[in-house]
Amino acid sequence: MDWRMFDAHGEDRGAGFYHTALEYGHYLWQHGYAARAILCLDRAMGADLRGDEPILALCPMPYAAMAWFIRHTPEGVFIGNPRVHFQHYADRMNEPRRELRRARAWACWAITRRLLPMLPADPRHAVIEPGENEIAATLIAVGLPGETAVWQQVLDGCASA
Repeated sequence: MDWRMFDAHGEDRGAGFYHTALEYGHYLWQHGYAARAILCLDRAMGADLRGDEPILALCPMPYAAMAWFIRHTPEGVFIGNPRVHFQHYADRMNEPRRELRRARAWACWAITRRLLPMLPADPRHAVIEPGENEIAATLIAVGLPGETAVWQQVLDGCASA
């Protein structure tokens, strides 16, 4: 597998694209590319979904996979600083579906903060970091039905990390 897997979707960012991003992320993870696997989950979270796609019943928004990748990256495997990644990603998000994609990036940022609280923010990037309640409110407003509950369950599981 490689990045060309996405070519089959052209401009379509629907359910097929979502599934490809998840599969490719899994492939990258298995081959020791933790940071690139996280980027694939970012791409999956940017897919244009309504919430009734069958793939979502099998593979809900990948907050649990994101937490797993962050928690289980082996020593010596490059992951960078996921806190800074999500901070920059959320604050510099463009269209399409900007608000939704920002909310998901902040949701992953919150997961990272719970799992790796020692990671510093980028001191040169002045951004107002939202609280978990604000992230939840935005996901409720713009996310898929039930998405906030999926994220909250993952977030709650991070507390026992």
